[in-house]
Amino acid sequence: MARYMVTSALPYANGPLHLGHLAGAYLPADIFVRYLRMNGHDVVYACGTDEHGVPITITAEKLGLTPRETVDRFHGVIRQDFSDFGISFSNFSRTTTNEHREFAQSVFLDLLALGHIAPRTISQLYCPSCARFLPDRYIGGTCPKCGCTGARGDQCEACGTWTEPLELIEPKCSICGATPEVRETRHWFLLLERFQEWITGWLESRQDWKDNVLNYCRGWLKDGLRERAITRDLDWGVPVPLPEAAGKVLYVWFEALLGYVSSTREYFRLKGEPDGWEPYWKDPETRLVHFIGKDNIVFHCIIEPAILHGTGGFILPWNVPANEFLNIQGQKFSTSRGTAIWMRDYLNHFPADPMRYALAVNAPETRDTDFTWDEFRSRNNELADVLGNFVNRTVRFASSKLGGVVPVGEPLPELMDIASRGAIQVGGLIEKFRFKLAATAAMEVAREGNRFFDARQPWKTLKTDPGGCRRDIAGCLNLCASLQTIFAPFLPGTAERIGAMLGIGAPQWSDAGKTILKPGAPLGTPEILFTKLDDGFQKVMEPVLEKQPEAVPEPGPLVDFDDFMKVELRVGEVLEASPVKGADKLYKLMVNLGEREPRQIVAGIRLHYEPEELLNTLVVVVANLKPVTLRGIESRGMLLASDGPGGVKLVRPSMGATPGDRIR
Repeated sequence: MARYMVTSALPYANGPLHLGHLAGAYLPADIFVRYLRMNGHDVVYACGTDEHGVPITITAEKLGLTPRETVDRFHGVIRQDFSDFGISFSNFSRTTTNEHREFAQSVFLDLLALGHIAPRTISQLYCPSCARFLPDRYIGGTCPKCGCTGARGDQCEACGTWTEPLELIEPKCSICGATPEVRETRHWFLLLERFQEWITGWLESRQDWKDNVLNYCRGWLKDGLRERAITRDLDWGVPVPLPEAAGKVLYVWFEALLGYVSSTREYFRLKGEPDGWEPYWKDPETRLVHFIGKDNIVFHCIIEPAILHGTGGFILPWNVPANEFLNIQGQKFSTSRGTAIWMRDYLNHFPADPMRYALAVNAPETRDTDFTWDEFRSRNNELADVLGNFVNRTVRFASSKLGGVVPVGEPLPELMDIASRGAIQVGGLIEKFRFKLAATAAMEVAREGNRFFDARQPWKTLKTDPGGCRRDIAGCLNLCASLQTIFAPFLPGTAERIGAMLGIGAPQWSDAGKTILKPGAPLGTPEILFTKLDDGFQKVMEPVLEKQPEAVPEPGPLVDFDDFMKVELRVGEVLEASPVKGADKLYKLMVNLGEREPRQIVAGIRLHYEPEELLNTLVVVVANLKPVTLRGIESRGMLLASDGPGGVKLVRPSMGATPGDRIR
């Protein structure tokens, strides 16, 4: 079995993540890693938040927080969002750890000693109004290459060019809008031109990489590599480890690339194996795979290889399957611009797996793709009509008609051949990083199962050919087990639920196509795997383009005191709590408000509280809200709750309050 070192681009800890992030660098990596693990490969999947650089300081200034407070807050938010979407990191670290700082500084000193880094006195933009040298992202202007406005001092997003502040046309300070002036300062440069010939030869040997990745790199190399400053005048970052460099930090794109290694080092240190990281980064037999978006190609295919090769002793990327962009209504997903569907907003309304599938089959692998809610609804309903339908109808039939056990019957070669061929096809596509086709091929196996079930008509053969009926259902149940295997990389939560219905645990990839269910083994309770969505479901997610949730919410518009007093808040006691059928987020509550009859209220708190946690507890209710109908149930009130990084928390009245008390 092979050893793999897999990484996903380190997300900035300057805000929550959106679906564009998920589709580009994290979901594809997770599918790949889960598949490798199911095949018994030795895999470490390392990531973490990128917590230095100007994006952090800009966000901190906007929020009125320190950089440390900002990264602490958003690291927790990002970690939780990844966890709830089922992203299975081996380690999710951060670049503000001592381990990362010390490792980044050691690499800087090694490259300096080897002559790959040199100091230079340079001209740099200085804002007299702000009284400081301006880091590249504090400078905006017109791109000298494509002429687009809105370019930053480090990169033009429109054409992907890595820019330099002094190259921008009509530069402005992004903080105060003033025109900066040129002053001299001293910085340290990575001498990239030394690596031009070596990188050219190495990249040309990567013939199995995506064309978009190689072509992008060839464009850079054609222009010629130049030395690049890797230090900045900032007080937030990894300090340059030289006495003459006081007040300077390592450029975030230099030290953040080393975060993959420091995260791996941390992982093994926490396991009590401080040297265990070395085979994953120094053994030539290890396959290093970077999952990134196309805007990070230059850093992972030119800058990082130069650093690793220049330092010596490190392996180089085995593949960099960079994706294009997932757009929304023709616009780029963007944290800074606020054009996004935030992962947490989605998770507050729907389970993770339908979106994992929708993004997999619409993956921007070779070109930009566009996300729409109509596409999501179509893919969700495809899961319900095909995979969910086959598994449910098979298990439900066995439970209701055949005693709730795996029936005795001869193996069905045709069904197992379908599963075996499907697993080979899906696995081969995953290994080639073609996740869109792999997800489509997986669904085709489920379609074949439905065709077989319809053709055999077990509801009829139960009476006319009981033995044949038991054989067919035994075959369909084993196909369900194979579908658990085949879909596990894409839909891990669903795979676990299928396993519970079949009475089996986590599968290995080799299980697909085998008759693994023992005759007479008890089955679990059949359940609906996916809830179909109607045309009106989008209303819960409107507007599609939302402003980024603030870590510290801004106050809303002011209201008159008289208007506020129209809201009637009362203490309520929860008497009953039951799930709303077909709605993963909703409870139907019966609440005592001190009235003759209890109030019926529908509340979206099912993901945050168990029914027994609610019974006989006091809550705060908006008592004079106009009734609304949710999922066919009339709701006559609303519970008050807070909603933040820590999740949804019900507002509780003080001890001694009684149902019906007015809250003022």
